[in-house]
Amino acid sequence: MNIVGAIGDALATAGSMGWQILWPLVLGFILSGVIQAVVRKERIVALMRDDSPRSLTIAAILGAASSSCSYAAVALARALIRKGANFTAAMAFEIASTNLVLELGLILAFVMGWQFTLAEFVGGPFIILFVALGFRLWMRGKIVDAAREQADKGLAGSMEGHAAMDMSVAADGSFWKRLFSRSGITSVSQYFVMDWAAVLRDILLGLLIAGAFAAWVPKQWLQAIFFAHDPTLAFILGPLIGPLIAVVSFVCSVGNVPLAAVLWNGGISFGGVVSFIFADLIIIPIILIYRKYYGTRAALRITAIFYGAMALAGYVVELIFTPLHLVPTDRHLSIVDAGISWNYTTWLNIIFIIIGLALLLVFFRSGSGSMLKMMGGSPDSSHHEAHDHVAHDQARPDHRAGEEDSTGDSSDRHVH
Repeated sequence: MNIVGAIGDALATAGSMGWQILWPLVLGFILSGVIQAVVRKERIVALMRDDSPRSLTIAAILGAASSSCSYAAVALARALIRKGANFTAAMAFEIASTNLVLELGLILAFVMGWQFTLAEFVGGPFIILFVALGFRLWMRGKIVDAAREQADKGLAGSMEGHAAMDMSVAADGSFWKRLFSRSGITSVSQYFVMDWAAVLRDILLGLLIAGAFAAWVPKQWLQAIFFAHDPTLAFILGPLIGPLIAVVSFVCSVGNVPLAAVLWNGGISFGGVVSFIFADLIIIPIILIYRKYYGTRAALRITAIFYGAMALAGYVVELIFTPLHLVPTDRHLSIVDAGISWNYTTWLNIIFIIIGLALLLVFFRSGSGSMLKMMGGSPDSSHHEAHDHVAHDQARPDHRAGEEDSTGDSSDRHVH
């Protein structure tokens, strides 16, 4: 094999995939920034005191609105636990903030088809349900007490500063009034840039891995691994294999969608690819963070429960979608072998690149650049608050003066 040629093929495939998904990624992060900018998240701990259906539903809704990268979601869940949130509710928030978010649904629809987006929003609540049941059976008593004690040590994980930042608009008023205010546009730009900064590494890594898979691994091999020619075995093994591939891929968030497309073209079952997409919270680096946050015993149980819940959700989704004829039959997704050409994708990329650059300009002109240095941050609450004050003072000077007059309240608004 010509090594240079093989590497060139993988990079060319990765670059082509990146070009195909660029505009939906930009659009997804813009829409996510809009939601986060106008949806306030104060007092969420008070709404997550137990693992009742109501608390879990609220946790899932707030998590979906928070739209965090996987590392930030894990850090934010630990911060909520330290503030007194129920352990299961915090995990529900964590799951929703990566697997029930708008940008993931949008990129799935464009890359793989609307059926996969529907599968995301159908399967996500089942994962939360299965995790809640698993925690009631296997994550309670002394294990949870020890995990909380370990969490209170405040050991640093990843994206702590990003998880702690709340840049939503403080002023009252209608959705559109808050969104198109100066502070609203600034807030959207902050979420847009910070979210991109948080997941860019995973997107690039996901594209490189997917490009290597597509260029180097023969489709026949994947079909054999996934038992593509035996529907029964494919159904049984797909949801078990999917999360395991995710665990060793080191890719999370929307970065695993290109690889999911390659796996689907390679013959993995519908439930298998769905469980793979959901498994961004049990990749090896995050498992190590669980161990640091909650201790070894709790980390192993969290990982096992998450794995079981994601696999079960894959089975459930396929069992629901199959009789409704919602399982796609196209195993030749164009993203894997589409080249770069002058077509509607190119025009949309140009338009959204311009919009993205405009938001980037707003971000830096508002003085928000220093926030990028704070993404690592510290899990200590007081340290987070200091960072938030600096970020808000530098990035949103207009938020305080004008909006305190309209609200009469200058209290801090923090997620943690």
